[in-house]
Amino acid sequence: MSERDYSDYYRQENSEKDLQSGSLAPFTFICVTVILILTGLLMLYSASYAEAISSGLDHYYFVLRQGIFAVLGIVCAVAVNFIPVKWIKLSAIPLVVIALVSMLLTLFSPYGVTVMGARRWLDLPVIPQFQPSEVVKLSMIIFLAWWLSSPSARKYAGWYYLVPFLLIVLFTALILVQRAYTTGIHFLILTVAVCIAGKLKLRYIASGAAFLFVPGLFYMLSASYRVRRIASFLMPSLDPQGLNWQVNMSLSAIAEGGLTGKGIGNGSYKLGLLPEVQNDFILSSIIEETGLIGFFFIALLFVLFAILGFRAAGRLWKKDRFASLMATGITVMIITQVALNIAVVTALLPPTGIPLPFFSQGGTNLFIVIIECGLLYRMIALAAKRKDEDE
Repeated sequence: MSERDYSDYYRQENSEKDLQSGSLAPFTFICVTVILILTGLLMLYSASYAEAISSGLDHYYFVLRQGIFAVLGIVCAVAVNFIPVKWIKLSAIPLVVIALVSMLLTLFSPYGVTVMGARRWLDLPVIPQFQPSEVVKLSMIIFLAWWLSSPSARKYAGWYYLVPFLLIVLFTALILVQRAYTTGIHFLILTVAVCIAGKLKLRYIASGAAFLFVPGLFYMLSASYRVRRIASFLMPSLDPQGLNWQVNMSLSAIAEGGLTGKGIGNGSYKLGLLPEVQNDFILSSIIEETGLIGFFFIALLFVLFAILGFRAAGRLWKKDRFASLMATGITVMIITQVALNIAVVTALLPPTGIPLPFFSQGGTNLFIVIIECGLLYRMIALAAKRKDEDE
């Protein structure tokens, strides 16, 4: 073999190695997502079968319903990977309009469904009942990523900063009217994170936060049940058998799990001691049955999820800001939701409705999360491809 042939062979071999290295991140992300989905369905079945039986339903009722949404989400996640990125950009405004109409229908039409005093669900003909607030989060991520990365948007001068602020205020207000206070906080966190990542000037973000602080505080203190909840959180001994019962049972379930847990299916707190265990407090049941080992396994999966998402966002920033901001928004949305749920079940935050992604019962949340994973996979694969091209 001549020196030139050897050089060509060497470059080709290294190029293939680089391609394989670059392809490792998308493959790893798929593995992490699939493991989260399957583990979530397994633990949901373990946490919910007793509730299903006591309600006169089949023991697999909740997990079957969740599995249907998971399959639909996977189909849509695969489909979005065949949609050109420019089409995703063009969908930014229509998605915001759809989200706004959905929120208004939920609040002001007969299709809105009220459960336990909260009007958060929309039940339209043909399609399954869903929570429009989950659609709002995704639509705003796409819109902000498009708006903050679009050179043409900057020609609107002051409107460039005012439009995101007005939309964030509008959707936050509608979410709060639905009595979804924690969802409103979560929405603010992820939209502010995208704005910061998009290099929106901090003085505008600070001004917006100051503008929202007083109305937000007034809203929080305007309902007696929220005041009681905050008071009980600050003073746990105030009402241990009432508002603090759920949190106390959550902490007891976690303590009984120990290091290795009682074994999957052998938990006792899901048998009636811990209310809504298959929903917001499913993590307590998971730790009871799998122990701290199970918790750290799940935490490791989410840490890998975050690393892959944020690393892709960083690699894409200079060449594709839209993709970078999309990756940032989706990663922040899922990881902050995980952090909030962990804080609630461990009594670091007042008990409130915030599901654990992939695990808590809730078809809409799982469906949207899986679609977001499909979009994030698209961004991670794009980052890997750009990395190969640079090298």
